[in-house]
Amino acid sequence: MAKIYSENSKINKKMNPKDETISFILNYSKALSVISYKKIKFEAFLN
Repeated sequence: MAKIYSENSKINKKMNPKDETISFILNYSKALSVISYKKIKFEAFLN
Protein backbone atom coordinates (compact mmCIF):
# COMPACT_ATOMS: atom_id res chain seq x y z
CA MET A 1 0.00 0.00 0.00
CA ALA A 2 2.89 2.39 0.59
CA LYS A 3 3.71 2.27 -3.11
CA ILE A 4 0.18 3.31 -4.08
CA TYR A 5 0.33 6.54 -2.10
CA SER A 6 3.90 7.44 -2.94
CA GLU A 7 3.65 6.99 -6.71
CA ASN A 8 3.42 10.06 -8.89
CA SER A 9 -0.08 10.35 -10.20
CA LYS A 10 -0.97 11.81 -13.59
CA ILE A 11 -4.36 12.89 -12.27
CA ASN A 12 -2.94 15.26 -9.64
CA LYS A 13 -0.94 17.18 -12.23
CA LYS A 14 -4.07 17.90 -14.29
CA MET A 15 -6.27 19.01 -11.39
CA ASN A 16 -6.18 22.79 -11.14
CA PRO A 17 -9.06 24.79 -9.65
CA LYS A 18 -10.79 27.42 -11.76
CA ASP A 19 -10.43 31.07 -10.82
CA GLU A 20 -14.18 31.11 -10.06
CA THR A 21 -13.75 28.32 -7.50
CA ILE A 22 -10.90 30.11 -5.74
CA SER A 23 -12.88 33.35 -5.69
CA PHE A 24 -15.93 31.57 -4.23
CA ILE A 25 -13.91 29.96 -1.44
CA LEU A 26 -12.16 33.21 -0.54
CA ASN A 27 -15.44 35.14 -0.45
CA TYR A 28 -17.04 32.40 1.65
CA SER A 29 -14.20 32.50 4.17
CA LYS A 30 -14.41 36.30 4.40
CA ALA A 31 -18.16 36.18 5.09
CA LEU A 32 -17.92 33.46 7.77
CA SER A 33 -17.55 34.50 11.38
CA VAL A 34 -17.09 32.00 14.22
CA ILE A 35 -18.03 33.19 17.69
CA SER A 36 -17.06 31.25 20.82
CA TYR A 37 -19.19 31.61 23.93
CA LYS A 38 -18.78 29.32 26.95
CA LYS A 39 -17.30 26.40 24.99
CA ILE A 40 -19.99 26.73 22.31
CA LYS A 41 -19.11 27.86 18.80
CA PHE A 42 -21.58 29.75 16.66
CA GLU A 43 -21.13 30.24 12.94
CA ALA A 44 -22.55 33.41 11.43
CA PHE A 45 -22.50 34.73 7.87
CA LEU A 46 -21.90 38.44 7.49
CA ASN A 47 -23.84 38.68 4.20
